[in-house]
Amino acid sequence: MSSEQKTTYTTIGSSPGFDRAFEAALETVRASFPRTRPSTIGAASTQSSEKIVVRSPIDRRVVLGEVRAATAADTARAIGLAQAAFPAWRRRPWPQRVALLRRAADELARRKYELGALMAWECGKTRIEAMAEVEESADLIRYYCALLEENDGFRRPLQRLAPDEATESVLRPYGAWGVISPFNFPLALAAGMASAALVTGNTVVFKPSSDAPLCGYELFQALRAGGVPDDALHFVAGSGAAVGAALLSDARVQGIAFTGSYDVGMRVRRDFAREYPKPVVIEMGGKNPAIVTASADLDAAAEGVVRSAFGYGGQKCSACSRVYVERAVLDEFLLKLLERSAAITVGNPLEREVFLGPLIHARALEQYRGHVEELRASGAEILLGGGVRTDGDLRHGFYAEPTVVRCDDEENELFYQELFAPILLVAAVDGLDQALALSNRARYGLTAGLFSTDQDEVARFLDEIEAGVTYVNRRAGATTGAWPGVNPFGGWKASGSTGPAALGPHYLHKFLREQSRTVNPVRATRSK
Repeated sequence: MSSEQKTTYTTIGSSPGFDRAFEAALETVRASFPRTRPSTIGAASTQSSEKIVVRSPIDRRVVLGEVRAATAADTARAIGLAQAAFPAWRRRPWPQRVALLRRAADELARRKYELGALMAWECGKTRIEAMAEVEESADLIRYYCALLEENDGFRRPLQRLAPDEATESVLRPYGAWGVISPFNFPLALAAGMASAALVTGNTVVFKPSSDAPLCGYELFQALRAGGVPDDALHFVAGSGAAVGAALLSDARVQGIAFTGSYDVGMRVRRDFAREYPKPVVIEMGGKNPAIVTASADLDAAAEGVVRSAFGYGGQKCSACSRVYVERAVLDEFLLKLLERSAAITVGNPLEREVFLGPLIHARALEQYRGHVEELRASGAEILLGGGVRTDGDLRHGFYAEPTVVRCDDEENELFYQELFAPILLVAAVDGLDQALALSNRARYGLTAGLFSTDQDEVARFLDEIEAGVTYVNRRAGATTGAWPGVNPFGGWKASGSTGPAALGPHYLHKFLREQSRTVNPVRATRSK
């Protein structure tokens, strides 16, 4: 067994051995560009003439490759094959499905440096963020396999009303699912949704983000390499207007798993199930607060907030984008926060010392600029950042500065709007009551953090905060860093589906429906 320490989102720094392996993988992956990848339906590649050209957000001059896009007709064909494959796949004994998915997880782990390097190029992630995501992807699959195993395939005997009558509850799959994943976690979010559907006996038509289709294809290949049958899993890259709409409008699709924006997510909920209710597993982002009270360890609070606000440029649904600080410690906290934020290295994330790389595309950078100008116009004070880096080769990418803004106007819409950018709003509050009230005003309820050494404050925070994922005194990340089997990850309110959260012990229930079975003895009748 390898003694190499696992990289997670809370990992700080890297070892020389890690760096050597990652840098070797960067060179190997760079030599493979430009790659050409097909959408794949069954055992066949699509013949569409439309292509998605993939350029790196690090440097738009670098063409990583192209992926042949699927059409609406291709997607319909994939759905038909997935529907036809469903009976055989669900009848396969669940231990066999578990074995195949575990092999896929092993494949991801075996290739982790290569996949991490590809993700760094395609998504602009640092080596720590990229490698943590590959590790999480493998762990997610293994965790869901273990859940199915621990629950004996979700088959449970029940009480009975008659002595010889057998009763049981059996959780059974639905059929063909559409899985639609975003750019910011192109392996982990896709792996979690797809593997949960597959291991429980559903078939999958997988649409990756058009901003990260190469990573999506490698996940698809790993699942196929593990032994998932050709007809049970299909890869359809393409636009939301073509592929996404085809998945939502086809009555043969029995469930949708989606991660993305609030606007698109709500459209998925409205448009998907028309004839009868169908499951929609959905995550739609957050506007995640951290609260710092007068009793807090301010060094831990400043470090935790900075890591969560500016990790991956704030392009995480769990990013800390607002912090409410008790007035008595505001000045001291701001000094520590600004010192740490100013020390962040912005630049090419392939370099070891860089903490903040590029935003994903030009549109994201323009939105960042627009938010900064909106804050300036509103009278908010830009304490740090607010600009775009264009020095040297950075002008060929999308590099925003880490931005800290002091704003005490609680009505400012940017306190409640998801920004997906390295912008942190700081506001003074008179105490925990006000901080909780302002935190809960947002329609989102994904993650939230508290820094306090008062046990009563901790208890109140956990009881009253409207968020599905909570952290207290977490120096490694005030609102970020969830891990499979450690931190169930799911939002309340506008952040997503109600009920069981991803990464947690009940998530597989979202991909299953219950069947109650009552069976009396079968007795032969005497023929006359």
